[in-house]
Amino acid sequence: MRPFLTPSSITRIKRGDKKYPPRLNDLHDPPKHIYIDGDIELLQMPMIAIVGARKASAEGLKNAALFAQGLSHAGLLVVSGLARGVDGAAHQATLNQGPNHFTMAVCGAGVDVIYPKEHLGLAKCIRQQGLLISELPLGEEPKSSHFPRRNRIIAALSLGVVVVEAAERSGSLITARLSAELGREIFAVPGSIQNPLSAGCHLLIQQGAKLVRNPKDVLEELIF
Repeated sequence: MRPFLTPSSITRIKRGDKKYPPRLNDLHDPPKHIYIDGDIELLQMPMIAIVGARKASAEGLKNAALFAQGLSHAGLLVVSGLARGVDGAAHQATLNQGPNHFTMAVCGAGVDVIYPKEHLGLAKCIRQQGLLISELPLGEEPKSSHFPRRNRIIAALSLGVVVVEAAERSGSLITARLSAELGREIFAVPGSIQNPLSAGCHLLIQQGAKLVRNPKDVLEELIF
């Protein structure tokens, strides 16, 4: 049975409403509505996306936490997709910094349907110290077709995307490609040439992404 999160207070924002995030209008197919569970005022913050492998290495999880902590301390809202691995590590590391650090999960289902199920507790914490957002209506189950659509929202809302670990056919590369098409900054964390999970990051670097070793490298490229 799919775990459901009892909504605290869901806000539905229609495109054209003054609270609709203007950066979503950069998409060729902006969501007609977005559903939000959490602090809607956080949509005004500058955002940075941190994405990567679901089956991340220990080093990848550590790097996701490192970048989330540093970028959150700089005043950025950390955006990710609530997935296993890098996404979950980035969300959790931000929450661990305390009440003045915020994260947003863009969901591939309705904001009340939590996927993966082991992130139910994490989702509850996110809505207390951030927000859950989706273009999908309440009760909508996760489907494979939903995740590329989720990724385009991550890309549009963020000033840039940090790819921590990614295989050559990773969904994270889709997010990076969408970000580049929207004129956002692309950052990639390098790794061992022997690690398949670094292959996607190395490909991005070859294509022009900035190689980043720490949060400072990211902040040098951003204006907010």
